[in-house]
Amino acid sequence: MQAKAREVYVPPVLQDLRAGTAELHIALEKRLPFFSEQLDANAFRRLMQAYYGFYRPLESALLASACIPADFDIAPRLKTPTLQRDLHALGESPEGLEHLPLCRQLPVIESSAACLGVLYVLEGATLGGQILRREIATRLSLDADNGAAFLDVYGAATGRRWRDFIEYLGARLMDVAERAAVVAAAQTTFSCFERWLESREVLA
Repeated sequence: MQAKAREVYVPPVLQDLRAGTAELHIALEKRLPFFSEQLDANAFRRLMQAYYGFYRPLESALLASACIPADFDIAPRLKTPTLQRDLHALGESPEGLEHLPLCRQLPVIESSAACLGVLYVLEGATLGGQILRREIATRLSLDADNGAAFLDVYGAATGRRWRDFIEYLGARLMDVAERAAVVAAAQTTFSCFERWLESREVLA
């Protein structure tokens, strides 16, 4: 008789997030050009400029929202400084950086639930970055020292940082309406990001 596999408890908010964002996540992933044969150093720089154009205003909106939970430390999770360093390493001047287009169509962050929905997408992207990091290192000889630190922003702590975030999210007490707000914000973040990258003509 086979031993019954131990069931792993998944908090309702995570079940809702996975179900509510799976299609959007897969659709965007298919269009990202990291594995495209056309991706050269110039195309990678344009792609990182587009990422910066989304992350900078979105992280600024998170910080300005006053909706970040008091017990959540967002400072070490901000990606804009790393993107700035990468773009400088890729040849962007400080003046050029200040004039890069910034996304204006952003998720509305009016509650802690919405804040956490946005962060779910941004934090989840760090896991995918591990696969992309290896591809870009092989293809373009770029790594954390010369323009691709964003793809390995947490380094060896990537897995732990993601688990910490998921545990934090799953431990929060939320009613049905709050869970719905988390999912809606995550969905909107995916949609806004894809539309922005499309407008910058960097998607495959």
